[in-house]
Amino acid sequence: MGVLSPKPSSLRLDQWLWYARFAKSRSRAARLCTAGVVTVNGLAAKKAHYAIRVGDIVVVPQGVLARTVLVKALGERRGPSAEAQSLYVDAATPVRVSKLSPAWTPLLADHPTKAPTIRNSP
Repeated sequence: MGVLSPKPSSLRLDQWLWYARFAKSRSRAARLCTAGVVTVNGLAAKKAHYAIRVGDIVVVPQGVLARTVLVKALGERRGPSAEAQSLYVDAATPVRVSKLSPAWTPLLADHPTKAPTIRNSP
């Protein structure tokens, strides 16, 4: 018989954002963290390895909205959408951040160093 290890009491913020499907990839989740746009319990999380626990309040940008969620579970994998939604519950109504939305675009883009090109149609 194998010995079961206890569940961890904390998880890296970038992993949790990825598990909860707030970011398409873990590297995008890490970029959100290092940009300082994700807050945990009112403090900006500037590092992807910031430890979060069940009961923490996380504010994360999602498109033109800022979502405030309560962490219900840490998760063990990036599963289907229903599993991801079981990791959190909305703690407040999403807030529109229209003034800040252009700043989020480079953070969530596939190639943040590549400038967008404008093409004129003939």
